[in-house]
Amino acid sequence: MIHRFNPVNPFGALMIGIFKPSSDAPRLPADKIDSNYRRLRWQVFAGIFFGYAAYYFVRGNFDLAQKGLIEAGMYTKTQLGIIGTGTGLAYGLSKFLMASISDRSNPKAFLPCGLLLSGLCMTLMGLAPWATSSVAIMFAFIFLNGWFQGMGWPPCGKTMVHWWSKKERGTIVSIWNCAHNLGGMMPGAMVLLATFIFARNHPEITDVKAMHVWQQALYYPGVVAMLLAVPVYFVMKDTPQSCGLPPIEQWKNDYPENYDEKTAEKNLTTKEIFLTYVLKNRLLWYIAFANIFVYLIRYGVLKWSPVYLGEVKHFNIKGTAWAYTIYELAAIPGTLLCGWVSDKLFKGRRGLTGVVFMILTTAAVVALWLNPATPEDQLANYAHWYENPYQLTDFILMTTIGFLIYGPVMLIGLHALELAPKKAAGTAAGFTGLFGYLGGTVAASAVIGWAADRFGWDGGFRVMVTGGVIAIILLVITTIEEGKHKAKIPESERLQK
Repeated sequence: MIHRFNPVNPFGALMIGIFKPSSDAPRLPADKIDSNYRRLRWQVFAGIFFGYAAYYFVRGNFDLAQKGLIEAGMYTKTQLGIIGTGTGLAYGLSKFLMASISDRSNPKAFLPCGLLLSGLCMTLMGLAPWATSSVAIMFAFIFLNGWFQGMGWPPCGKTMVHWWSKKERGTIVSIWNCAHNLGGMMPGAMVLLATFIFARNHPEITDVKAMHVWQQALYYPGVVAMLLAVPVYFVMKDTPQSCGLPPIEQWKNDYPENYDEKTAEKNLTTKEIFLTYVLKNRLLWYIAFANIFVYLIRYGVLKWSPVYLGEVKHFNIKGTAWAYTIYELAAIPGTLLCGWVSDKLFKGRRGLTGVVFMILTTAAVVALWLNPATPEDQLANYAHWYENPYQLTDFILMTTIGFLIYGPVMLIGLHALELAPKKAAGTAAGFTGLFGYLGGTVAASAVIGWAADRFGWDGGFRVMVTGGVIAIILLVITTIEEGKHKAKIPESERLQK
């Protein structure tokens, strides 16, 4: 296999060395194919699942540090909103640009490399005082972290389309997508641990606040992420062919529509990937725009709920950490259900499934907004959040939103993988991520932060609810257009080969 350096591509040099894809190995004897395929699929899945979960240790942990930075008088919500846009800007660009590199690289090296560098960024922010000394410096670190985070999804997407056939992907992607939430709930658990340790070491402080543990919220996850990069490297593999196995379509006898082995297994140039399979793909554009508003709600709730619950709903640091953690935990059964519904009930119609889940998500966000805060003269009556009916309702609503929102997030990524050839799958998913992060995450950080400062939290929730309605409309359009597209494919071409 020959890899030519492209001087037009500034990232081409990264293809040399540790990122170089593995060559195809000699085919194993027929009696060893099944056992090796099954064993390696479990091994590879462990690598992408726990590897991507570790990425989420250092994806959203800054959100838990925000309230402490506000309490310490270091930054305002508007300033933190500006800083937080660094993640969306960098991650959106990186997920798209690094995806084109990932599609031509070895995920065994690509995935743990980004994890190691991302963990290093957060560790420095938590331990080095100069790293949080100004808006500009913090923005730079958040931007760098976001860029390295963009090295996580593409190699995982590439791995799944090479090791699992189309009929398996709805289920396998929904299971893998739970890595988001397993990893996402860990920062909250680490803050609870940090709160416990701080209380033990400072018995004179009876009420531990976010300002006491914001540094631990940054460097605890950072250190753990760096440590986990090592085992991820050792369990990952490149393609089945690099292990002496046949393509997944051949092994499972599961061929997608218009499948051509020569085309599917052909290594594509950057130009072919972008122009032929991404920019000219109309359905991909529809789900990319829908992704903006799905991400607006996903990250609007994730980024600002720790501040909102503390300021408006009178949650203490422990209650906030529990709500943040359960938001991610609830997404695991929700994502699995969404994948099952998409595969079994709606027969692979990803857009229609997304419409149903987004309607329910938007309704839950409205309910969280309208649920009244505990009257201040009653706060003393409740020792814990779970004894407080107002806060318990908020907790249930946070759980409901987490249960619902990650389904559409997973479906858009899965849909993108299915709308492009295997060798362009990471770039297609990165394209939708580009819109989600440059549009949705930036708006979730800067626009909601500004609206909350300017108009109060009612303004922030109006932004999220409007985004939910727009997402529903765009997913309805996607569903209609997808039906028209499938209707144009001759029945003979839709039959399995």
